[in-house]
Amino acid sequence: MQQLPADRPAPGGDDAFPPLSLGARRAVWDELMGVALAEATHATATGDVPVGAVVVGPDGRVLGTGRNRREETGDPTAHAEVLALRAAASARGGWRLDGCTLVVTLEPCVMCAGALVAARVDRLVLGAWDPKAGATGSVWDMVRDQRALHAVEVVADVRAAECAAVLRAFFDSRRG
Repeated sequence: MQQLPADRPAPGGDDAFPPLSLGARRAVWDELMGVALAEATHATATGDVPVGAVVVGPDGRVLGTGRNRREETGDPTAHAEVLALRAAASARGGWRLDGCTLVVTLEPCVMCAGALVAARVDRLVLGAWDPKAGATGSVWDMVRDQRALHAVEVVADVRAAECAAVLRAFFDSRRG
């Protein structure tokens, strides 16, 4: 597992987080998705679906990372997003993650989308869409539902082809 100190500033160089310019913002999302992808590759060692996540605070500092660990732990809630949110809440000293951004390689499922809303995360940056179980814009859209207590901004398709390729390779190896 890649170790990142909680006080590591997010990449990008712009003082504001996220950066104000579109180009700088995209560069930050791309680099943070690289951190999530690194987490995802570690999941395959335990037979878990390669999904990785990172939570970044409102100041751009990494607060938590996670990867799927359901097979490893036998815990059905051990999704990358939930584990990253738990680590961020621990680092922050409370469950409210307002101002935070979650970066994840695959569109969150219903459970993870619900956790994002419950934690008051402001922004979701996702790689690949999940046309079977996605709950942030594809099959369902829980994070922008007008009935929800909190709305989450969704930034999609960040390194989408790369994120999808990691998943495709994993499932191809299982079928072959």
